[in-house]
Amino acid sequence: MGKLQEFDISFSHNKVVYSPGETISGTLRIITANSLQYKAIKVNCMGSCGISTKVNDTSWLVEEQYVSSMLSVADKGTLPPGEHSFPFQFLIPTHAPTSFEGPFGKVLYRIRAVIDTPRFSKDYKAQRPFYLLKVLNLNELPDVEQPSSAVTSKKFTYFLVKTGTLVLRAHSDLRGYTPGQIIKLSTEIHNKSGKDTGYILASLVQKVTYKTKRPLFDLRTIAEVEGAGVKAGKHAEWKEQIIVPPLPQSVLAGCSLIDIEYFIQISLKSPETVVTLPIYIGNIAVNLSPTRLNPPTQLQHGAAMAPMPGPGPVMPSAPPAEDDEEDVQGAGALSSEEIPTKSHSQQDPSCQSISMSPGAFSHAPSQAVPQGQQGQSTESTAPLFCVSTGATIPFFSDSNATPVPTTCPLILPPEYSSWEYPHEPPPTYEESCSSTNSSFNTSMT
Repeated sequence: MGKLQEFDISFSHNKVVYSPGETISGTLRIITANSLQYKAIKVNCMGSCGISTKVNDTSWLVEEQYVSSMLSVADKGTLPPGEHSFPFQFLIPTHAPTSFEGPFGKVLYRIRAVIDTPRFSKDYKAQRPFYLLKVLNLNELPDVEQPSSAVTSKKFTYFLVKTGTLVLRAHSDLRGYTPGQIIKLSTEIHNKSGKDTGYILASLVQKVTYKTKRPLFDLRTIAEVEGAGVKAGKHAEWKEQIIVPPLPQSVLAGCSLIDIEYFIQISLKSPETVVTLPIYIGNIAVNLSPTRLNPPTQLQHGAAMAPMPGPGPVMPSAPPAEDDEEDVQGAGALSSEEIPTKSHSQQDPSCQSISMSPGAFSHAPSQAVPQGQQGQSTESTAPLFCVSTGATIPFFSDSNATPVPTTCPLILPPEYSSWEYPHEPPPTYEESCSSTNSSFNTSMT
């Protein structure tokens, strides 16, 4: 580095995770071997979002800025040999969004320092990133304690002759979850046809939208559970669970260029039948008060799911066609069987579910602990924050200790660096309903 032996930026108390509205402070440390003339020593606090149409390209097509503040810590002079420290402090705007890194866009924050030297001399630069967490409190979302539910029907036809009907129902226990919590899924299949169905698959899917002139859609499967098929003429139930790994929160409040959504997709391989359950991923868990603990939807053995009561509207669901209602309501007359699970991406080779420290994903001490882990003690070294920057999620400890990334044993999404090109967006709920009704009307004619 020439005359400089050290040019480094450090944050107060080694803190690297901040919230909007907080003050970020630190010290610029310079060690010189010889005298160094300078015109100015400046520190900048910068935060912005950029979008590109190429993977991992930093030549942004569109960009928006959240913070750009400059502080001159020294004006024109000479640094004598030795060690020098310059404190700095910046206020983070309240509207700044959470940090995020994806293949086609990023929300980045950093502190940058520059030693502006006289003409024909080399300028010296240093920078250090920091991370912003704008907490998403799930309790502020409407009807988040209600289940996300959907139902659809499929007609079996052979040479224009109706051979039977299949009804697929599914619901999750809530609409919002935090990393480390368990998504409880209940699925019901009423196969009133002469054909066996293919296997059933439940997937936790992330959809990231990059808003350029021609929006890019990045779809990736986070976790999968596969169950067996349903025999002809049988009524079957499938109950499974998916652990929410460390993931970016839904939406990105304050960012108009990137949008993050999650949904559970439950599908049958044959016939091709799909239902979608929109959910939210947040930082503060749903507070299930006693009035919220009564499950609005029950899936009893040998009976179809009852309608969901509650004061608020439920998540949109496509009802079966009118002539199928009798089939659905009469499902209780059939003997119901349990669908066995064939594989789960969140199980180790011994087929035992992966256990996790509940404190590893907590934002607040009162956060809900996943079922079956209440008896485990929370490690004192468990990080207080989970800041996601895409597929590889670093954890940082908010303490006096040096921040050290930790690993998570869960199956995480594919590395963004290996992602080639975004998929087309999945059909909307309205489009799904239209296609279902169209196929139904076609089969009727």
